Amino acid sequence: MKYLVLLLLLISPYLTAQIVINELDCDTPSTDTLEFIELKSDTANFALDGFIVVLFNGSTSGGNASYYAIDLAGYTTDINGLLLIGSNNVSPVPQLLIPVSVIQNGADAIAIYQANYNDFPSQTLATTDNLIDALMYDTNDPDDTDLMALLGLTEQINEGENGNQTTESIQRDNDGSYFVTTPTPRQLNDGSGVVLNGVSISLAQEQYNEGESFEILFATEQNVTEALTLNFTLANGTFNTSDYTGAISAVIPIGQNSVSTTINLVDDSDDEGDEIMLVSLASLPASYLILNNNIEIRIVDNDFQVADWGIPTNPTFGIVESTQPANYYTSLDGLTDVELRQAMQDIIADPTLVRAQTYADVVTILKKADQNPANSNQVWLVYTEQGRAKLDFQTTSNNNGKWNREHCFPRSRAGYFSIEADDFADGVNSYWTTNADSLRHGNSDAHALRAADGPENSARGNLHYGQYTGPNGNLGSFKGDVARSVLYMEIRYNGLEIVNGYPNTVGQLGDLATLLDWHRNDPPDDFEMNRNNVVYTWQFNRNPFIDYPDLVEYLWGTHVGSIWHQPSDINEVDTLDFVLYPNPTNNQITISGIDTAYTLEIFSSEARLLTTQNLKDKTSFDLNLKAGLYYVRVSSNQESITRKLMVK
Repeated sequence: MKYLVLLLLLISPYLTAQIVINELDCDTPSTDTLEFIELKSDTANFALDGFIVVLFNGSTSGGNASYYAIDLAGYTTDINGLLLIGSNNVSPVPQLLIPVSVIQNGADAIAIYQANYNDFPSQTLATTDNLIDALMYDTNDPDDTDLMALLGLTEQINEGENGNQTTESIQRDNDGSYFVTTPTPRQLNDGSGVVLNGVSISLAQEQYNEGESFEILFATEQNVTEALTLNFTLANGTFNTSDYTGAISAVIPIGQNSVSTTINLVDDSDDEGDEIMLVSLASLPASYLILNNNIEIRIVDNDFQVADWGIPTNPTFGIVESTQPANYYTSLDGLTDVELRQAMQDIIADPTLVRAQTYADVVTILKKADQNPANSNQVWLVYTEQGRAKLDFQTTSNNNGKWNREHCFPRSRAGYFSIEADDFADGVNSYWTTNADSLRHGNSDAHALRAADGPENSARGNLHYGQYTGPNGNLGSFKGDVARSVLYMEIRYNGLEIVNGYPNTVGQLGDLATLLDWHRNDPPDDFEMNRNNVVYTWQFNRNPFIDYPDLVEYLWGTHVGSIWHQPSDINEVDTLDFVLYPNPTNNQITISGIDTAYTLEIFSSEARLLTTQNLKDKTSFDLNLKAGLYYVRVSSNQESITRKLMVK
């Protein structure tokens, strides 16, 4: 019998060291980033190989099934027998890091199993098989008796039982019962055990420029009793050892509690874009813990590029040329009404050519298509009309100071949606075949997605244009852009329509009259032409209403019923030059820069000659033209040159 007991002790670690859920903070409503799970072993420094933590969803939609599993392989409890699990926002920093906002509020459950991580894929029903410990919890929710029964529990603990779950957690008492009080991560709940000396990291700023120097300060809560060596790293992504100089090790001398080290940022000539330096402290002796770690510091690159064209609030015209292939629109010539619309769709929804990308790929596309012409490290935000660092793309529920993807034609009104594959950016050479009936692909059509300020995107919601006119004080530089985006969507996808008014029918968006007005008063500029060119390199289709704005009039406006002709090529020479301003204009222009007599001709966007004048020297005159795109040709001494002219 003695040998049998000994054998059981050798093969069954649960008889020598029990693992329990020692503390749970399931809800911190002010931030939703400080939740944590704390495990406790009966003995210190206990290896957790072979154990997993599983989170179960007790809601009606959750079906008492797993929604997240954590593999404990490779981890050990600390000198007090504790292992803390949580996000990097928790202090002290957990030994096992998980993303923010993973832990749900309840009524839910957390369980420890002796099992393989692969035994609990998402949506695995709760079970007592191989169960080591479980905690059923809530935040002022009714008891979930079904989930409790599946886990063999008879009690559900309310983190909000004292009326303030924001600053309280559920903690295990020595007798196995639970109580609710102020959180004590990485501390035994009864106040016993070894008191660990916390180490903190601090910097004066959260952002530095290339070429600057700064100090990193390390401090302990108590004076050290022997010299403490601190090793840390700064590398992160493209930020590496070529970007800085300085020691990445520091020593706190005996009897002291702080040390600082100086880092010098290299001011190189490479246009790397803004980067994130990550201050990460390595593991510490057993009597220490890290209070904060993995601190992100932005390094601003001063080698950004400035484009030759203007920002949307100070636009330029005619600098960026359309990259449409030769004869791209030839099939539209001589058509009208339904035939013109169908021929246009045949081009921009051609299943043999056009590609659809994932919703995640759109982030990459927008970083190029919506790049701020004044700073290549930024995107230009629709609606708020400002630049924002490309690094500030929203990745969590917090959208303050972040940018995200705005559907000009809202998802809820269009009826398209994401699928699992949309979460993965697989690059320009991986794509879906698509056609006019592939409405779901409208979810990731970059012609109608724009970089937008997070809060402003939320403020727009799914409002129709006309109901939504942008934030207070906007200059309206986005209005023509979004008009042409959603008009493109009507042609590109069957089932979408731009209508007058503010409809509630899925597939319809308003207000057509407003959008036509926006299109006419905010013609395509170089920024918009450039993004049309960029999107084309991914999707292999273009927005025709940017290349030829007057097409809008032939489908919805003043030229409905008229035959459309693609503008003829007008030969230009380099030896003759002139200055035409302002452009765009409100209907008066000035011509200067030509010393000899010359002929001025104005053509419509369809290359119809509208007027001819013989002029000399600097001349100003009224045009009396409708809003739209025109061509101005100046001829002198058997030479001619043509410029685009936008009339607002």
